[in-house]
Amino acid sequence: MRKLLLAALLLLPLAAQAAVNLATAPIDRLDLPWWRLRWEHSLAEAKADPNARVVWLGDSITQYWQRQGTHGYDNVLPVWKHYYAPYHALDFGFVGDTTASLIWRLDHGQVAGLHPALVIILIGANNFGATHWGAAQSLSGVESVVNLTHSRLPGAHILLLGVLPSIRSAWIDAQTLQLNAMLAAHYAGSPSVTFKNVNALLMKNGRTDASLYVDPREVPPRPALHPDATGMARIAAALQPIVEKYAGPP
Repeated sequence: MRKLLLAALLLLPLAAQAAVNLATAPIDRLDLPWWRLRWEHSLAEAKADPNARVVWLGDSITQYWQRQGTHGYDNVLPVWKHYYAPYHALDFGFVGDTTASLIWRLDHGQVAGLHPALVIILIGANNFGATHWGAAQSLSGVESVVNLTHSRLPGAHILLLGVLPSIRSAWIDAQTLQLNAMLAAHYAGSPSVTFKNVNALLMKNGRTDASLYVDPREVPPRPALHPDATGMARIAAALQPIVEKYAGPP
């Protein structure tokens, strides 16, 4: 589906291509066997626990809640169990997903049959990766995700997180700051969406703190993108008052 959609778009006149914002287009990744399996597994999870009070939607950073490492810093699952297992929370994070793929998932039943009190959305980091969709494009993509989530789960409050800081490129740093500022302004005062920027928790002296990320400590090392157990615990602790406000005590 993804390849066919992209091929069809390339056949459009340049002016028409410019009018299409791929960050808002539903694009699946079913051509990837592991993604298809995770998609099928996520639907089965939703059916198995329809009473989940909290649902996370996102990319690999969200999926990292389930990471079980052997070095301590990469063992994130205990943090999830402490903060979210009491809510029967569901983790619908998919490695590499952009807003486009999350839109496709929402369009195809990702949260069907669920009635959570709170949905936490963390998406957008991959928009700045290989696809190179900037803040302006990504703003519309995130808005589409939020609107779809609200339409599928009208009884849930939405906790929208800003794109987390990373150490990838100066351009990505700039786009992250710009997108988060636009999201903060857009959702200021919204009764159904709480925007929360937790980036300061992962920074030191105004810069992303690499010591709070898993990637630089891998072999071979990679650019900092995924917070480690300490970083994720900081995020969970900062979000807990909002979680309790809308989903109740654990």
